[in-house]
Amino acid sequence: MANILISPSKYVQGAGEMKKLGDYAQAYGKKALVLITESGYKRIGATVDGSFQNTETEPVYEYFNKECSKTEINRLVEIMNERGCDVVIGIGGGKILDTAKAVAYYKEVPVLICPTIASTDAPCSALSVIYTDAGVFEEYLFLRANPNMVLMDTEIIAKSPVRLTIAGMGDALATYFEARACQASGAATCAGGKVTSAAIALAKLCFDTLMEEGVKAKLALEAGACTPAVEKIVEANTLLSGIGFESGGLAGAHAIHNGFTVLEECHHMNHGEKVAFGTITQLVLENIPAEELEDIIDWCIELGLPVTLKELGITEVTDEKIMAVATAACAENDTLHNLPFEVTPETVCAAIKAADAYGKYFLGE
Repeated sequence: MANILISPSKYVQGAGEMKKLGDYAQAYGKKALVLITESGYKRIGATVDGSFQNTETEPVYEYFNKECSKTEINRLVEIMNERGCDVVIGIGGGKILDTAKAVAYYKEVPVLICPTIASTDAPCSALSVIYTDAGVFEEYLFLRANPNMVLMDTEIIAKSPVRLTIAGMGDALATYFEARACQASGAATCAGGKVTSAAIALAKLCFDTLMEEGVKAKLALEAGACTPAVEKIVEANTLLSGIGFESGGLAGAHAIHNGFTVLEECHHMNHGEKVAFGTITQLVLENIPAEELEDIIDWCIELGLPVTLKELGITEVTDEKIMAVATAACAENDTLHNLPFEVTPETVCAAIKAADAYGKYFLGE
């Protein structure tokens, strides 16, 4: 099995970069389908529209219908055909971005991804998650290539709810530990090969950045400030974690996150919040040194990421619930088996209980 690394062709990040979107789009097409929500257009539509003035690319705006579903993708493909669009631009959150990537995939045209939040590492990936019209997960659509461009306007992102950027840090926290596990086990990554040294280096830089800049960025965002720490965290959440998870691989943290989706009381939690607790659980399974575990739990507490089952929304903890989570996490086709040792529902159940106990201990409960 070869070592493989994949990444977006171009990554642009900085305050006010959305004002240059039209200039960037000129390199990819003459008529752009711009997918955005109605509320998103009210917030930043004037900025986006202004960016296309005095350019050779014409924007065709279309409001997103809430779900990344086959119905919505087909609707947008038809609009592309009717209007003669030759490039897709997605502006907003995860489902819009996944839809834009899918439409571009089927039309075989370039796609520009413009997240307005930094809550996950998905924008850079060659993957779209497809749901039914009712919002139920249907399938993964694996794309031929990563986005042609990812544009992060940190001025816009800094105005989004702080909790979303913190959740992005929770998602990014898993990156290095999962990549390290895949390297140790020789597991295949989402890129279709083994981990490269470059992916491991980026994953480690992601972790180091989170530890050094995370709390500073949280405080700055709460003060409404876009500082160098915020810039570094946006890059860690999006680019470093994006390449790190896709070319470094997934292991315990994301599988345990998937396990928690079987409990309805966790559904209100953000993806990255559940991944953070999944990361702590993976580290318990790996039995890392106590000082290292304490540092990571303390970091999560400072940021407000969940370190106990209660903080995940599970107020009545039972053996049956935790075993259900552990069993789902150990599904044959999930990534928990990328760890370099055998895992069972019983060992995962024990690790979840221990992670919860450690969280309570460090919270002083």
